[in-house]
Amino acid sequence: MAQQGISRRQLLQTTAAGLLLSQVVPAWAADDATAKMLKLSAPQAVAAIQSGKVSATAYLQALLGQTQKHAGLNALIFLNETAALKAAAAIDADRKAGRPLKPLAGLFIVAKDNINTRDMPTTGGTDALKGVVPKNTAPSIDKLTKAGAIVLAKSNLHELAFGITSTNLSSFGLVRNPYDSTRIPGGSSGGTAVAIAVGMVPCGLGTDTGGSTRVPAALSGIVGFRPSVGNGGKQRRYHNDNAVVPISHTRDTVGPMGKTVADVAFLDAAITGTPMATAANLKGVRMGVPAKFWAGLSSDLQAVVMEAKDKLAAAGVVMVDVDPDVFDLNNQVSFMVALHEPLEDFPPYLKASGIDMSLKDIVDKVASPDVKGAMGAIMGDVFGKAYPDAMNVHRPALQKKMADYFKDNKLDAMLFPTTPLAAEPIDAVNGSSKVSINGGEPVDTFGTYIRNADPSSNAGNPGLSIPAGLTASGLPVGIEIDGPLGSDRRLLALGLAMEKVLGRLPDPSGY
Repeated sequence: MAQQGISRRQLLQTTAAGLLLSQVVPAWAADDATAKMLKLSAPQAVAAIQSGKVSATAYLQALLGQTQKHAGLNALIFLNETAALKAAAAIDADRKAGRPLKPLAGLFIVAKDNINTRDMPTTGGTDALKGVVPKNTAPSIDKLTKAGAIVLAKSNLHELAFGITSTNLSSFGLVRNPYDSTRIPGGSSGGTAVAIAVGMVPCGLGTDTGGSTRVPAALSGIVGFRPSVGNGGKQRRYHNDNAVVPISHTRDTVGPMGKTVADVAFLDAAITGTPMATAANLKGVRMGVPAKFWAGLSSDLQAVVMEAKDKLAAAGVVMVDVDPDVFDLNNQVSFMVALHEPLEDFPPYLKASGIDMSLKDIVDKVASPDVKGAMGAIMGDVFGKAYPDAMNVHRPALQKKMADYFKDNKLDAMLFPTTPLAAEPIDAVNGSSKVSINGGEPVDTFGTYIRNADPSSNAGNPGLSIPAGLTASGLPVGIEIDGPLGSDRRLLALGLAMEKVLGRLPDPSGY
């Protein structure tokens, strides 16, 4: 049981918020039971089901209702409905018979469809892999399902995860923002973000190479976490083991996403087999405020993040105006790694997954214009000559600069807006158009949205994006904390406390 992180007894005694079960799941009237079930956090839902306050089947039916209600947002690629209903019925039967339940029995999640599952397709959101069922399962999913979690669905994404909008122009189609369906949800884990935002599940898994859990979390109004990666090995919090459709072995990681920080912390504890984080005391916590990360923001987003920053300061956070000055160094690492390593990483991934095709076979069927461009650069290995210096000179220098930043300034975390602007309108022609901030000259969409999230990605440090509020036009805004390598649990503890200060966002219209 210790390897699974959270025991059934712990779930029945308390939730992540420290509330007794009787406080979390009061007696409900029949007419509002579904609405209240959809408000439960992941640990609350599991505790309610395992105590008998809620049946797993009724809870699942509520979630399935949301998948039908919000099908137009195109968040899902594959719905595992039959298997999920069978699993829910078995949970209810075991509970009634007094048989022991696994610690995560009653937890329904979605997994981004580039994370391998040997019992359902893993497509990477690209036509060449349509219907492909790999022979292996990613370790993160394996740990969750062995502890009793059920993968309800595989979620849509930017094609092959090579983009930040989730405007997938393959046959899988584009994903729409839950707060405004004419706008992007962020990417590349946009489907996971949207499914969580509208209550199809309380939490799930995305992947993050340069911001792909945190950017869609920010634009879709949920929480996204990138765990530590470091230089791999023991520094890596979650392992991929050639079971995630790859971009970069140096940078890729699975990352939990949830409606609340508690949902994310709950998944993290189960994956790592460690105690779940509890809320920190914010008084005296030192957070670096890097000026360059706060510069060039859209005016509507700036108003939201400045108010959030003021609330945190009022709660006792010490704001330290110091910048690590890493953007120039980061630019000597980012694309040099991400646009070379697929050549190294796809062959072993395809072999381990039992997929009889080559990277060229996959690239030839790419449909999204922006992804075609990236794939052309990869197949031509345009950064091949720059790659050794990126890995052996510039990345170690970036890692040292980030480590020194936290150490020398005695910082618990670095605080900044997750993205410089909120969700832009969908470009259904190119997949990723240019954007303009405050009426300025058009700039690259991808580079703009990942600007703040990318440095820690390249350094291998952890980062957590949580909702900061809504713009005047009702679009979600995220605020991020990044920390030193290995400070994952501390970041989650800070996030739990920050969430109490900043509050939760209103649900999307029609929730």
